[in-house]
Amino acid sequence: MSTKQTDNFNQKNKANHFKALRGANYSRGYSFPLLFKDFVTGLLNRNLSPAKVRYLGFFFLFLLMSGLTACAQVISPSDRAKVSYVGEGWASNSVNAVIFRKNSLVTWQDTQFVAYYDKDMRVVLGKRRVGEDNWTIEPTRHKGNAADAHNSISIMLDGDGYLHMSWDHHGHPLRYCRSIAPGSLELTEKMSMTGKVEQSVTYPEFYKLADGNLLFLYRNGASGRGDLVINRYEKATRTWTQLHQSLIDGEGKRNAYCQSSIDKNGVLHVSWVWRESPDVASNHDMAYARSTDGGLTWEKSTGEKYILPITMKSAEYACLIPQKSELINQTSMANDEAGNPYIATYWRDSSSMVPQYRIIYHDGKRWETISTSFRKTPFSLSGAGTKAIPISRPQIMVTGAGKKAAILMIFRDEERGSKVSALRISDPRRKLWTVSDLTESSVGSWEPTFDTELWQQKKVLNLFLQNVQQVDGEGKADIGAQPVYVLEYVPGKKR
Repeated sequence: MSTKQTDNFNQKNKANHFKALRGANYSRGYSFPLLFKDFVTGLLNRNLSPAKVRYLGFFFLFLLMSGLTACAQVISPSDRAKVSYVGEGWASNSVNAVIFRKNSLVTWQDTQFVAYYDKDMRVVLGKRRVGEDNWTIEPTRHKGNAADAHNSISIMLDGDGYLHMSWDHHGHPLRYCRSIAPGSLELTEKMSMTGKVEQSVTYPEFYKLADGNLLFLYRNGASGRGDLVINRYEKATRTWTQLHQSLIDGEGKRNAYCQSSIDKNGVLHVSWVWRESPDVASNHDMAYARSTDGGLTWEKSTGEKYILPITMKSAEYACLIPQKSELINQTSMANDEAGNPYIATYWRDSSSMVPQYRIIYHDGKRWETISTSFRKTPFSLSGAGTKAIPISRPQIMVTGAGKKAAILMIFRDEERGSKVSALRISDPRRKLWTVSDLTESSVGSWEPTFDTELWQQKKVLNLFLQNVQQVDGEGKADIGAQPVYVLEYVPGKKR
């Protein structure tokens, strides 16, 4: 905004300041969120003109003195990253920032989309041109129980540009809708997918196949006794079909907590830990399966075909990990350029009380494990519900292949001030790593989610970023709405 534009704005639009503060003009024009976005983004990225700094600084000082501003914590990026302010989101637990959001951010063509809950538990969508700071924000007709951190929002765009969304699940009937047109932020009413096993849904995740069709994975049932369901969407007919009601069968005794990835050849990879009861301490082992035909048939890493459903007895194990090892569930996985799977997680050895981040990977012949050792603080996982944990679950990305594979793992650790941190390994066989911070301030109980499509296309990492606070169990922290950002990081590049 130039000085002249600022003067005109002062003279003609004073009344709109207060309309914006009451929520009017939220999607466009000179609303409070857009002014705040300009101020914060420009200040953090150090590209504001002196006139704009003075005007916006005085404006927000006036608001502060008037008692109209919330106590929001601004997140400062390091010199390795930059941020773009999006809007204000619910932050009284980690529902906007749990790792199993597939996706929180997603790019289609040159447009990036975002979803989050606002302070009123309403689902908000936004979009921008990739790399720009001007977001269009649209509160939707849909709401969810954001007070339960399981009830996250997942979005994906199909090959035709229709946005698909599923939200607000913790053993609830399916909540699903899609945009009314390609690239639109306007959504349909809630609708069914297939009408089969849609009454007890948890952890909905979307994955886009190379042909532009989608897969939708979710747990049917409850913690300790659930099955993995897979649906497939055909963009040509805009219809869903169910591939599996029980791909991974807990046999009524346990359930699989999964993470998945699709490699550059379109192979779908799934890995999981088993849980024997609602108590997280009963997590054990890391199992694996892959599908070369879009989720229809499944095999082991050796090529041996699975007889479905996969059970604890028939599963291939990438790593055997006992119960009560502080093994976390639902982390992340990725693939190198050769399609080899990499799984990021954490657990502790029996000889130690300190959980360490681990990377389990297949080198084309056998399963290997990288065990980091930089953590010093012990903690224990036990009990049910969403836990308040001093470290985040890790998010992993891989470039290259074989001995030239480079691993990037994003995490948050109280030992490092709960900042966004990046671990880089240039050669997994050497088991050497470096760790750096991408923010200068804490992000609370945040966990990393990212724009998978943008990373796949350009190897640019865009993370959903928000300072959130998680109380142990399903408690609600005494914290108001906090800024939502997108953090951009290109490994090896400083801004």
